[in-house]
Amino acid sequence: MRLTMIVVSLVGSLMAQNSQPADWRSWVNRGVQAFKNAQYGEATADFQKAVDLNPGEIAPHLYLATAWMQQFIPGAESPENLAIAQKADAEFRIALAQDLNNRVALASLGSLNLNQRKWDEARDWYRRLVAADPNNAAAYYSMGFIAWSKWYPAYAKARAQIGMKPEDPGPIADAAVRTSLRSQFWPVLDEGIRTLDKALELNPQYDDAMAYMNLFIRERADLRDTKEEYTRDIADADQWVQKTLATKKMKMQMTQGGMLAAPPPPPPPPPPARAGYPGQPEVTAIPYAQIVSQVDPVYPALAQQARVQGTVKLSVTIGADGRVSNIQVVSGHPLLVPAAIEAVRKWVYRPTLLNGEPIPAVIRQDVPFTLSQ
Repeated sequence: MRLTMIVVSLVGSLMAQNSQPADWRSWVNRGVQAFKNAQYGEATADFQKAVDLNPGEIAPHLYLATAWMQQFIPGAESPENLAIAQKADAEFRIALAQDLNNRVALASLGSLNLNQRKWDEARDWYRRLVAADPNNAAAYYSMGFIAWSKWYPAYAKARAQIGMKPEDPGPIADAAVRTSLRSQFWPVLDEGIRTLDKALELNPQYDDAMAYMNLFIRERADLRDTKEEYTRDIADADQWVQKTLATKKMKMQMTQGGMLAAPPPPPPPPPPARAGYPGQPEVTAIPYAQIVSQVDPVYPALAQQARVQGTVKLSVTIGADGRVSNIQVVSGHPLLVPAAIEAVRKWVYRPTLLNGEPIPAVIRQDVPFTLSQ
């Protein structure tokens, strides 16, 4: 009986060994299946096996980097989360060392840095991407979004400090504030408009790019010194709203009629927009937190006019005192994003407790915008 048990054990061990893939391609295939099943930890281990077996092959590095990137949580500043981002970054860079113009690696490094609010680094990666792929409209759109993300927090803060509500017309009443914003951000605004222009040249139906073009021109109008210049910019921005509305209506009609065979490229991976403050403490990611007090977002008049509705998804950092210290955009229509940020930054949450002590935390917060029929 004992001999039989030993034989059975040896056979089982050999079968287990033989069930393991023997070559790097098989490990990649196994990792892809795990990835499709959202088993990212297993996928990472499988892709690592493929890399170990053939470190000179570019594909396993790209797969491994993508698996790490999938596990990264935008907005969470824990050492573990930052280490995940670093591992993804390292693998993408290895892939680039083998192929300097690899579009997947360039786009992913742009997105990874964008999701970490490393605006200049992200912009530089997207610049390399358009050098390798000049017809990549999404890359130009991403650079436009980065420019808006660098500009908008300072713009919103300046208006709030002089008592202007989001719906108040401009230009900004304080000439010194206008001058300061112009000196700091006029080149940023120019770059954002230029890159969105290019995205729209490559894809004339890129309605999200149109919506951000409206925001740039409308917000830039606040920096004008005369009412005439302000009015001219607002009229230009209004035209972009109409173009956005017309494009969305056309797409809907073409989709319903079965005519839209090749839809325009989607926006880049979840683009965040910082609306908080520098020097954030280490935080813990949690699914949700109880809201103690909140203000309802003001439905933007332009979004209402364009019949835009939907949900803005935010990654919100809550301080130990329950107040919002940082906001990132996960997804949402450009016409709705600023209103969602303005509202949530005023919300107060019940502090997250760890061993009875309040700690900073990151949550996902949805802000819905629904039009009445």
